[in-house]
Amino acid sequence: MIKKRIDAKSLDLKERVVAINRVSKVVKGGKRFKFAVLVVVGDGDRYVGAGIGKAKEIAEAVRKGIEKASKELVAIRRNGDTMPHPVTGCFGAAKVLLKPAPAGTGVIAGGVVRAIMELGGVKDVVTKVVGRTSNSINVAWATLEAIKETRTADEIYKLRGRKPAEPASASAD
Repeated sequence: MIKKRIDAKSLDLKERVVAINRVSKVVKGGKRFKFAVLVVVGDGDRYVGAGIGKAKEIAEAVRKGIEKASKELVAIRRNGDTMPHPVTGCFGAAKVLLKPAPAGTGVIAGGVVRAIMELGGVKDVVTKVVGRTSNSINVAWATLEAIKETRTADEIYKLRGRKPAEPASASAD
């Protein structure tokens, strides 16, 4: 299956820096610092992506992260303003559970998952990081894996070769 890439140039993407990691290397003359930045981009309606940028300066790392994130956009399938069904995504030791929520609940999530859900346009969702990790990068990738696994009811019917169920009609009295 060939993955179709989403054209980021046609979208109005917003970005959010989620995590900054300072890495130091000890050399003969002292320490050299570099930065790894996790950036989440999304159009606030349907598409979202995450990327890591690494550089000697934070601004350059953020630019690289935005560039990588916009190349890896994923479409979020929604049922109104929430997820179509509960789904779990795994990456490394991180496990992220995304559950649909009633209208008005809001985004109940931690930092990384909250950024991905808000920039993806999901307004009502309950999330939980189930795995034993505090690694924000793995949590971001696990969230994106969960988003990729979601299916709408119409897609499931199509996969099963069935027609969507029709709503129950009112009986004539």
